Amino acid sequence: MRIIGIDPGIAITGYGVIDKNANNYRPVGYGMVTTQAGLDTYKRLVRIYNDLMQIFQQYKPECAVVEELFFNKNTKTAMIIGQARGVAILAAANAGLDIHEYTPLQIKQAVVGYGRAEKKQVQIMVKLLLALDEIPKPDDVADALAVALCHGSSCKMQSILDRS
Repeated sequence: MRIIGIDPGIAITGYGVIDKNANNYRPVGYGMVTTQAGLDTYKRLVRIYNDLMQIFQQYKPECAVVEELFFNKNTKTAMIIGQARGVAILAAANAGLDIHEYTPLQIKQAVVGYGRAEKKQVQIMVKLLLALDEIPKPDDVADALAVALCHGSSCKMQSILDRS
């Protein structure tokens, strides 16, 4: 199964594509979509949408996994991130992908085994689980890979439950 994880943001939207085969994960590609500060928000959202559509075409994932918005005390920031998140979900839907969402707590639990893990612990586990030479940078890219790994882990658990 090919999974794309997305960590939405207005300045940087991280993405990570992995293949899951049984209990094995293989990184296929990862990177980021960036937008220029100072541009109108709608132009930044269009850029995110168009770039994600190209990424979906390039990697041909079967499903997209998006991190749920963690409530931010700064309402304006939360609204803008929510818009980027909505654009990512719309792009995935228009690409015909199955869409799944996980909270930061669920992602940390799946990747590290502890829902209150520090960001650095998640990054180290992403590096280890995908046998990467180094932790992907910036953080948004490592987070996107963690989202994809979370779904891979969730699929494994669902498979076990289905057999019960």
